[in-house]
Amino acid sequence: MNKTILAGLAYFAIVLGTGFVLGVFRVPFLVPRIGERWAELAEMPIMAVVIFLAAGYILRRFPDIRSSGRSLAAGFLALALTVCAELGLAVALQDRTLSEFIDSRDKVSGSVYLLLLLVFAIMPRLRLRRHAQTAAEHSKA
Repeated sequence: MNKTILAGLAYFAIVLGTGFVLGVFRVPFLVPRIGERWAELAEMPIMAVVIFLAAGYILRRFPDIRSSGRSLAAGFLALALTVCAELGLAVALQDRTLSEFIDSRDKVSGSVYLLLLLVFAIMPRLRLRRHAQTAAEHSKA
């Protein structure tokens, strides 16, 4: 299997898995106390850190994707898988249509979520430069 596809799958699995675990705590514990909007917003900085770390991990684990095109391809594959999984689970588990699910999203946290999805897609590319600098520093030491 293509290394870019494997990297995208790994990136997707790490971030979606973390989001699932956080959701297990967010929904029963935070949502009743602070509301859905604030619970989702509280989770987003954690997810941003996970995205940052996961992008670095896939760049280390899959050196073949250390190019602009391949790192973006892995990120956008992970994004596509995430959107499909999220929409599929929402429709299947919540017994809603796709339009009902989209309409039910909070405008504020939903907008921040969409921005975070974009960051998720491009983070491997953004980390590529930093990863190259770190690798060069380690080779000089």
